[in-house]
Amino acid sequence: MDPESARVSEARTANVPWRKWGPYLSERQWGTVREDYSQNGDAWDYFSHDQARSRAYRWGEDGLAGISDDNQTLCFSLALWNGNDPILKERAFGLTNSEANHGEDVKEYYFYLDNTPSHSYMKYLYKYPQAAYPYEQLIEVNRGRNRGDMEFELLDTGIFAENRYFDVLVEYAKQDPEDILIQITATNRGPDTATIHLLPTLWFRNTWSWSKDATKPSLQQEKGRDDVQVVTISHEQLGNGYLFCDGNVPLLFTDNETNEERIFGKPNLNPYVKDGINRFIVNGEQDAVRPAQTGTKAAAHYHLNVEAGTSAVVRLRLSPHASGIIPSPFEKFDSTMQNRREEADLFYKKVIPAMASSGQAAVMRQALAGMLWSKQFFYFDLSEWLREHEANPMAGIPTEMRNSDWFHMLNQNVISMPDKWEYPWFAAWDLAFHTIALSLVDPDFAKSQLDLMLEDNYLHPSGQIPAYEWNFSDVNPPVHAWATLFLYRMGQSAGMEDIEFLKRSFAKLSLNFSWWVNRKDRFGNNLFGGGFLGLDNIGVFDRSAPLPTGGCLEQADGTAWVSLFCQNMLEISVELASHDSFFQDMATKFAEHFLWIAKALNQTGAEGMWDEEDGFYYDILRLPDGSCQRLKVHSMVGLLPLCAVTIIEPWQRERIPRVVEALRERLRRMPELLNNIHPTGLGHLGYGERGIVALVTPERLRRILTRMLDENEFLSPYGIRSLSRYHAEHPYLFDAGGREYGVWYLPAESDTGMFGGNSNWRGPIWMPVNGLLIRALLSLYLYHGDDFKIECPTGSGKLMNLYEVAHEITNRLTKIFLRDENGRRPVYGGTETFQSDPNWKDHILFFEYFHGDNGAGLGASHQTGWTGIIATLMDIFQRTTAASFLERGKSDIFTKQ
Repeated sequence: MDPESARVSEARTANVPWRKWGPYLSERQWGTVREDYSQNGDAWDYFSHDQARSRAYRWGEDGLAGISDDNQTLCFSLALWNGNDPILKERAFGLTNSEANHGEDVKEYYFYLDNTPSHSYMKYLYKYPQAAYPYEQLIEVNRGRNRGDMEFELLDTGIFAENRYFDVLVEYAKQDPEDILIQITATNRGPDTATIHLLPTLWFRNTWSWSKDATKPSLQQEKGRDDVQVVTISHEQLGNGYLFCDGNVPLLFTDNETNEERIFGKPNLNPYVKDGINRFIVNGEQDAVRPAQTGTKAAAHYHLNVEAGTSAVVRLRLSPHASGIIPSPFEKFDSTMQNRREEADLFYKKVIPAMASSGQAAVMRQALAGMLWSKQFFYFDLSEWLREHEANPMAGIPTEMRNSDWFHMLNQNVISMPDKWEYPWFAAWDLAFHTIALSLVDPDFAKSQLDLMLEDNYLHPSGQIPAYEWNFSDVNPPVHAWATLFLYRMGQSAGMEDIEFLKRSFAKLSLNFSWWVNRKDRFGNNLFGGGFLGLDNIGVFDRSAPLPTGGCLEQADGTAWVSLFCQNMLEISVELASHDSFFQDMATKFAEHFLWIAKALNQTGAEGMWDEEDGFYYDILRLPDGSCQRLKVHSMVGLLPLCAVTIIEPWQRERIPRVVEALRERLRRMPELLNNIHPTGLGHLGYGERGIVALVTPERLRRILTRMLDENEFLSPYGIRSLSRYHAEHPYLFDAGGREYGVWYLPAESDTGMFGGNSNWRGPIWMPVNGLLIRALLSLYLYHGDDFKIECPTGSGKLMNLYEVAHEITNRLTKIFLRDENGRRPVYGGTETFQSDPNWKDHILFFEYFHGDNGAGLGASHQTGWTGIIATLMDIFQRTTAASFLERGKSDIFTKQ
């Protein structure tokens, strides 16, 4: 076992706290719902970036390249000053929704270069300009642009001209679980000697200002050393420790408390406040830091002049050892740092398939590093937050306050975030995809994330899984059961069958399934709504708002999602039935429910979602007078019924004889049900005697795939588009009360403000749904084998089996990140610096979504979260061939051999 795998094993089997310290600091706490105490719910404007340096946070902390303990009690991050900026660079800057033409957007360049599951080694790169950061220019230019214009980026300001910037590389290496070595390397890329102030900063999250009974912790300078400066740490729960700073450098102290005078115009009771170090460094205010060298926030001040093309290195050590000051804290620093780098290489050599090219291996490793860097301690006590807003329904106060139905929630955990700047809060369906990627490197943490969403402090008493911070009551697609089954199968393949994980998940997921059936099947006809379902602006209308026509939508995607949920619960029931026969009854229940959903979705005639003429599924608009109309948009909504497919292996049927017999009897009595599903059962078994549970019949499958694989419709050179390119020349238009609504092909950014306007499902490529489509194709291949072939691309004359089609789509997705024949990465589009500069071109960002025609990255720039599943998709096709895949006999296509 390699050293990193051994650490992970120790954490699992012996509770060695290798994960206690990690990259758990947010990159943006300002502008979040947690910090919003406004009357109008405008979180972005209530707590701004400008206020963040001076105003203490209530619920969390943020910083650059930061780490913290797993309760975010003690935080460490990097602050920088180039001698020109108006403020210290303590946190990443970005634009709010009202300041940007395409919604919220970080305007910084930073990269997650490496990380391990125990966080024994972590590497982060930040590019810091030597000229004054153009805060106002970025706001003014972007605010003046409309949605049809390109965003004005930091590179566009010219601030990186002549390479006048520093590459600031931050590395962490653990000496032991709670003893962390920190190395900061500042490299001057410019043509002249330049100054940089490095201020490694240590502080406590403010827990004392909100409670009279709280004990205030302390940081204090240890006297009597010249070669090493020492900050002593004292905290009631965390204990005692030290921060060692290499060299004879000044230490600056203040308190992590609000500058009341600057923020609220009130006198400061304590003169040493959160922005004290900023005012001391930037403004020269000598009395802004505490001369007694104590406080709750401290920074070492390294003032460095770095010659052109050279580097300066700063070393620190954060140690909990309270038995006394370590005599020589940096004696083995360099060798330990190098050992951890090599151990990380050894770990990833095992994770990444040997047959991967160097380019593919780099993409996989940076994708997985991004997954591990995107963890954050998330603290939100809804009952307390509502009480502070004087809106707690448990106190009998009527309220329409945001999230007031979730007063039971107490979120106080390390959670995988979609993007720690743009989306620094968990999102239910994002998180399910995160676990798929995380399973390659840290299945234990992945399972803990799925467990978390089903705990009593998260799951609503009604059975609803919370959606996301801005509206926990909104509805995300139900993919939690699929991810649960995925992780269970992964454990099985590694010889670690965790039936208890499956059992406890099943109980809570049954509650969630009942919530869907009782709340989102409006007319009890097994056709489901749900609203936007994570697809933002994909529809003609805002699907989460009252319709301009009145009435309601019955959604093809909502119905498909619940069908997949039903199938997942069926398969989990089958697995559990081998341990407890009770679960055969549950398997029967879910199998029959699938039949009712399939019958409803696939009904023919005017009220059916399937359009026989078009060969496609559509949402149904049901009007107040009872009439209905198909909304004939060629979008991902109509492709998602393909994803509701599950393969039943012969050994699975053997486990549930009662279920098999009950279904035979049901179908004997109601043979018409067979007209609405993929043929299966006796006389219709597939390759290897496999059965299939699928919404889409082979004939409909061929018609949908013909459209999906058409390069003039869904098939882009870089994956499957979210909306057909057909709508570029043929927009779908709908008249409601004299107002025209429309959907047209938008390969890049959104041209509407729907859902904030900062994401777009009307043409771009989204990695998560591409992953589900690939899963569906591979599942179908397990059933059909080589007997089912189709043209790919449509009209090319080239026939492929479904494994080959899935491989082709994966190759197109992978091309987004790899260099093409001209040495350019599609993900970076026309941004020349990223394409050709040797100090930029090998650092890969994993965006929220991608241009439907050229593959350029769009939306949130660090949403490795679900885009990280590219690593999993690459892994599948590097480890299997069509023949080996077909013969392996597992029902979950992501399981390794």
